[in-house]
Amino acid sequence: MIEKTNLTIPDLSEDNKPREKLLKNGKKSLSDAELIAIIIGSGQQGQNAIQLAQQMLKDYEHSLSRLSRAEATELIRNYKGIEKAKAAKIIAALELGYRLGSNIDNDKSIYAKNSMDLYKYVSGKIIDQPYEEFWAIYLNVRNKIISSQQISSGGITDTPVDLRHLFKYALEHNAVRIAVAHNHPTGDTKPSSMDNKLTYKLHEAGKLMNIELIDHIIVGIDGSGQQTYYSYHDNGNIL
Repeated sequence: MIEKTNLTIPDLSEDNKPREKLLKNGKKSLSDAELIAIIIGSGQQGQNAIQLAQQMLKDYEHSLSRLSRAEATELIRNYKGIEKAKAAKIIAALELGYRLGSNIDNDKSIYAKNSMDLYKYVSGKIIDQPYEEFWAIYLNVRNKIISSQQISSGGITDTPVDLRHLFKYALEHNAVRIAVAHNHPTGDTKPSSMDNKLTYKLHEAGKLMNIELIDHIIVGIDGSGQQTYYSYHDNGNIL
């Protein structure tokens, strides 16, 4: 429930001020709204930073995933207390959270032992994009990730993929295995017929070059705001 009090943050007791509460009790003691309040710093007339953060979360159905997909212009337009700098801070903070969760900053220490490892690695790159992006992940014989590369980006329902481009990078990085991944902005991770055809082409082309396709991951955010994925390998669709 959103508080109706018109108290500003300085008027709150020390135990209820977000920054002081974090420093005294630790980050886990703060609600999502209180953490966002620290980022934005101040609210607007008649609404302090916590109340503004609560209103934002309410509008996005209390889903940080949905809030993270908002454009800066959308936040600025919908909330009087949010201007360019604050909108940028919110988006940057949520993006850092995604990147931390997916460990995308250190390829050299990551091994993809299963579909979940691949999902964690790639989801932060693409899961909240408003359009499709297609990525290739290059691995050595021990399934250690050598590198990753965005191959293409497209519209809401599909993105073109140049197989020559994809395998060119594989050869340049001496990869013996590859995995591919793309997002479904609609949130439905069920493969389309085009996804199936592309996966088959990748599999067959890889066999000719002695480069094994180990999985194709489709990621998305469902209607409840939960992140989810589909694995061709786990569903028996990579032979």
